[in-house]
Amino acid sequence: MIPEILKGLCDNAAIFPPGLMPLDEAIPAHSDHERAPYSALVGPFIIGADAMPRLGSLIASRDTALPLAATAPKGPGQIPAILRKATALPVALKAIEVVAPGPVDEFLIDLSTVLADSNVDVFVEIPRDERREPMLEALRATPYRAKFRTGGVKPEMHPDSQEFAEAIIATVRAGVAFKATAGLHHAIRNTAHDTGFEQHGFLNVLLAVDTALRGGSVRQVAADLEQRDGSVVATRIANLDAHRAAAVRATFVSFGTCSIIEPLEDLIALGLVPASALTQGTSA
Repeated sequence: MIPEILKGLCDNAAIFPPGLMPLDEAIPAHSDHERAPYSALVGPFIIGADAMPRLGSLIASRDTALPLAATAPKGPGQIPAILRKATALPVALKAIEVVAPGPVDEFLIDLSTVLADSNVDVFVEIPRDERREPMLEALRATPYRAKFRTGGVKPEMHPDSQEFAEAIIATVRAGVAFKATAGLHHAIRNTAHDTGFEQHGFLNVLLAVDTALRGGSVRQVAADLEQRDGSVVATRIANLDAHRAAAVRATFVSFGTCSIIEPLEDLIALGLVPASALTQGTSA
């Protein structure tokens, strides 16, 4: 029901802005997503390090461990507590997403120290300053992945197509996988009706990665990011062969979204997912 290129693409960031769903509502809603026909689309539940202590009573009745990704917005110093709490809870810690608060070399030393005995996937949020290129180059020699912030509550938090294209190409050249967070509210590039912000489409990002993997220029990758014709984007996605689709997803791992249903509805409207995927779970 869910095409291979879309499986596990949507990490559940329901408790983060702009959704801000209360944790005691978000956990049951995630369980609904896991039982729904579209469950293959859904990745782990994302939670901030400081909120992890509140999980215990909310997941005690689960039959299976909660797939979890934890964020460390204050840097590597939060990771030991994340790891300790994860071992004490019925969760399957899939990933840690960490911010780099200082110089690249210092950050990576701190990160490797706190992760010495862990094999969890780690996504390093790439700074949008002069540290971007050095950070990506440094990640080349590590097992860590990248995380790009693609939007937010202020216009300056949305990288334009030129900046994002350059970042995607740099990531591909470094051989580093990445995820995205914030701003990818819809499948296709759009202008938000309520804020006027220009928003990247998550399917546009898939196409941009495919172009970058095939040696495309910044102009070509940016053009993919700027394509607003949903039929064009959907057709190109559907026509990717299995090898190219797998290569794209090996690079663009997932994105965090406050809503699982909105991306799903877009995919159904574009004909990439059958409408029967929404026959259950639409109240989640």
